[in-house]
Amino acid sequence: QVQLVESGGGLVQTGGSLRLSCAASGRTFSSYGMGWFRQAPGKDREFVAVISWSGRTTYYADSVKGRFTISRDNAKNTVYLQMNSLKPEDTAVYYCAAAFGTVYRGNYYYTKGSAYDFWGQGTQVTVSS
Repeated sequence: QVQLVESGGGLVQTGGSLRLSCAASGRTFSSYGMGWFRQAPGKDREFVAVISWSGRTTYYADSVKGRFTISRDNAKNTVYLQMNSLKPEDTAVYYCAAAFGTVYRGNYYYTKGSAYDFWGQGTQVTVSS
């Protein structure tokens, strides 16, 4: 199995930045597509970003495009989410997730939570207005 642990959340002012990390252990890290999701109070969990095993393909939700950047360092078994120009509506618990596979199944596939096999516990991000 794969264990995922998020870190880097916290309180930041509007317009500020945070960098989230997701450390993975267990199966070979490079065999997984990695995604970030978030869930605000009273709302459904929503897709944020995904990165392929090689890191050459990334895809973002429209709400974060141009502000957030997903990256991965397979040597460190870690995925990152750099969040810039943060807005109050970005406030949520952020989760990382791992999807096992050897072939990238397309961007839309990874926007659904059902694509992923393992999930982290989440880290809180709060953006003050």
